[in-house]
Amino acid sequence: MVEIPRLNFGRRFGHARDLILDALLPPQCLCCGEMVDRQGNLCAPCWSDIRFLEPPCCQACGFPFPYDEGADALCAACSRRRPNYDRARAVLAYDDHSRTLLLRLKHGDRLDGVPAFGQWLARAGSEFWADADLLLPVPLHRWRLLRRRYNQAALLSRALSQHCGLPSRPDLLLRRRATPSQGGRSRAGRARNVQGAFAVRQPDKARLRGCHVVLIDDVYTTGATVSACARILKRHGAARVDVLTLARVL
Repeated sequence: MVEIPRLNFGRRFGHARDLILDALLPPQCLCCGEMVDRQGNLCAPCWSDIRFLEPPCCQACGFPFPYDEGADALCAACSRRRPNYDRARAVLAYDDHSRTLLLRLKHGDRLDGVPAFGQWLARAGSEFWADADLLLPVPLHRWRLLRRRYNQAALLSRALSQHCGLPSRPDLLLRRRATPSQGGRSRAGRARNVQGAFAVRQPDKARLRGCHVVLIDDVYTTGATVSACARILKRHGAARVDVLTLARVL
């Protein structure tokens, strides 16, 4: 009996799809638009300008330290008052170099970088994966989702799921109130703006009991939004709530 070799049609189809995509839409740098070798890449100058956040950092909020102060060291803000979540980590510093990258994702329909962002998030959140249970993207209100057509946090969460092996549940957490934009508000104003804005779907409340949740969002500014989410998740029984974002305002 002659054994017929198996063909990996999925891999071949994916390669053919990528070739067609590159022919129709030549790959461009996610920041500046210069030509690059693959979809979702950065050119060398933009890569060198991006500040990737690394340890050492505050054990709670992830604020970077100039030198190592110990595994349990806290920044001044977290020493005064611990956040509602347990830990927060981010991939990039949000600055003049990374702003274009984030704005193109959020408002410019540039979704070709999402697969790469998923890899970056998996690396930045590596300390979470040993005992985390599920990924929860920060939700948009349905009217804003209708206008924007996609929730960038949900796309990031789905891409990350492929690398960390955890399920992504974009429908478990709801934004029940259409809050105005957080832009231009003070820290206190941001907290007031999202107070009571989130809820857990009734059928999923039992799912949260004893659960280690990782919240996913695009940008961490003051932490008001993820803190409001963490508060409601813990109220419904989540044992731990960690936060992972693509960028963080420093």
